[in-house]
Amino acid sequence: MNRTLFAKELRANLFVSLIIAAVLAMYIGVIVSMYDPELGESLDAMMQSMPEMFAAFGMSVQATTLIDFMLNYLYGFLLTIFILVLILIVANKLMVRYLDRGAMAYLLATPNSRTRIALTMVGVMVTILVALMAVVTSLEAGFAEALFPGELDMQALMQVNAGLLALWLAMAGLCFLSACLFSNATAALWVGGGLNILFFLMQMVSQVGDKFEFLKNVNPLTLFDYYGLAAGDASAVGGAIALAVGAVALFAVAVAAFDRRDLSI
Repeated sequence: MNRTLFAKELRANLFVSLIIAAVLAMYIGVIVSMYDPELGESLDAMMQSMPEMFAAFGMSVQATTLIDFMLNYLYGFLLTIFILVLILIVANKLMVRYLDRGAMAYLLATPNSRTRIALTMVGVMVTILVALMAVVTSLEAGFAEALFPGELDMQALMQVNAGLLALWLAMAGLCFLSACLFSNATAALWVGGGLNILFFLMQMVSQVGDKFEFLKNVNPLTLFDYYGLAAGDASAVGGAIALAVGAVALFAVAVAAFDRRDLSI
């Protein structure tokens, strides 16, 4: 890994990362503050009146505890879709833009191998996501303790967030692989991004009713079972491990593809 390049790219992506962190902080604060037994009953009534809509966004479970409430209204949609936006922006800055503008020639002209350059870019992506997970966890714990002292199951939260980080890395690995495989800038950015969006849509449709439940069997997002992780379910832990292994494999293939591709520069 090239430390100079790593520091440069980390600084270049700091602003957009802070924006996403600020947006997530707002949503986390709002959701945690909404935890109230009376409001919970109102939300349950709304859920029963519009079950398909709530189910599509992963909000189909009646929450009786603070951790359940957070899982219901944060983890089914908000903590994944905003991160996908960040991943697409960062992947574009780290790899797609360099290749599209021919600026990769300047990096390759330095005494650094392609593998070292690619690993540096992967390191930036992983560092941003790990740091953001630390921020999200701190915000969740901080808001919960400030508003409802002692009511948040911290062990369950840590287990769920470990699985969520594995999901983030798997999504990032797919986008990074796409950026390294395709020479066309649009394809490089949107093949991986489009697949992730497709997986989200498949998940939403599969949760609405039994007719499309089979989509869960071909969707890697199904491996992230946040309720199972909170309960310490072995199959949910296995799914999170599979996502982590998949993320490592995707990044490894991306680095190998970048090392072998014809850059035409």
